Amino acid sequence: MAMAGVVVVGHAMMNSFLILFQPTKKSSHLHGHFALRFHHHAAARSQPRRWMRCNSSPQAKSAVTNSSVSWNGRRVVPAMKNLNMDRMLESPGLQNVLLQSDMRSESRLKIFSGTANQQLAHEIACYMGIDLGQIHIKRFADGEIYVQLQESVRGCDVFLVQPTCPPANENLMELLIMIDACRRASAKNITAVIPYFGYARADRKTQGRESIAAKLVANLITEAGAHRVLICDLHSGQSMGYFDIPVDHVYGQPVILDYLASKMISSDDLVVVSPDVGGVTRARAFAKKMSDAPLTIVDKRRHGHNVSEVMNLIGDVKGKVAVLLDDMIDTAGTIVNGAALLHAEGAREVYACCTHAVFSPPAVQRLSGGLFQEVIITNTIPVKEQNYFPELTVLSVANLVGETIWRIYDDCSAKFEHYSSFELD
Repeated sequence: MAMAGVVVVGHAMMNSFLILFQPTKKSSHLHGHFALRFHHHAAARSQPRRWMRCNSSPQAKSAVTNSSVSWNGRRVVPAMKNLNMDRMLESPGLQNVLLQSDMRSESRLKIFSGTANQQLAHEIACYMGIDLGQIHIKRFADGEIYVQLQESVRGCDVFLVQPTCPPANENLMELLIMIDACRRASAKNITAVIPYFGYARADRKTQGRESIAAKLVANLITEAGAHRVLICDLHSGQSMGYFDIPVDHVYGQPVILDYLASKMISSDDLVVVSPDVGGVTRARAFAKKMSDAPLTIVDKRRHGHNVSEVMNLIGDVKGKVAVLLDDMIDTAGTIVNGAALLHAEGAREVYACCTHAVFSPPAVQRLSGGLFQEVIITNTIPVKEQNYFPELTVLSVANLVGETIWRIYDDCSAKFEHYSSFELD
């Protein structure tokens, strides 16, 4: 995907303006969906440019009317005839102005990382070909959090990478203070990149006198000064309505889908399983991408928080390779009970797949008990070293998040052609 951009810069000589028509800084070609694509600033600066000069005379100013052509919401000043254009093109001073303008444009995108998942933030920056912004975060003796940006963000588009994973309250507060620091430093746009949104399960009242913490957290992020939120795999899609700012919702399943496709499992042997009725929509979209595999549903009865009991299986899994798909694994009770039922119903192999690996005790002991051929997760939440076990596979969502950040920054559509069922909401 290549498109021309328009940048208007002032020039002191002859009271003129320069109109630059420059190609975009990156290519949107994706191999499959997640091929690694590095962005090189030096290569972008070396690309040829076409530019025209127009005098800021009364005639030029009057030419900018409501009927002027507009590209991507920006006013385009019509080019005026000038006999000195060739001479201006060769001006060293003018070339310096162009180079400085290009460098200023490149520096408008800033990515900062909190302390919750620095490895993912580094991978995102690596994919995008830029350096992480310098930020100082520390905790005082009494537990209070201190945040200071180590570089200017005035007029910049800032992206703050910070999942609100355990410890949820600490990481949430750190995110809020980071947003406040960017707002007070005059950032133009602040996007909270939240790979895992804590409190997402508290999205409704199931009993009287309960709080709806998901709405409260959404209000806190908005009031702190965020202009946009980028979230991976919300527990329920309607939670986006809790935000009064734009929400870009991306799915982590395409990363898992590509990995499973590389295992060359026969479509005749495959069945996708939803661990509960609430995940049927997610599992159906996944099954459609897996060569329209059949769908099976586990009928689950929950008797309390983090306590579940499997009752029934809707569908046939005998002799099949079952893929249990969920958005998160917390204590692993739901997915382990589902796997036990699938084996009892004759499944040949069971794969557990999820985007968010919360892994609250005793999840690791349950998952490593031999029920699963493989447990496939993503790195939206960092996995502690002691929580690794032989069947665990961790996939990175850095390419997915990095590509989405580029499209937000470039004001492009975030629809991924190869996985339209998993595009941004």
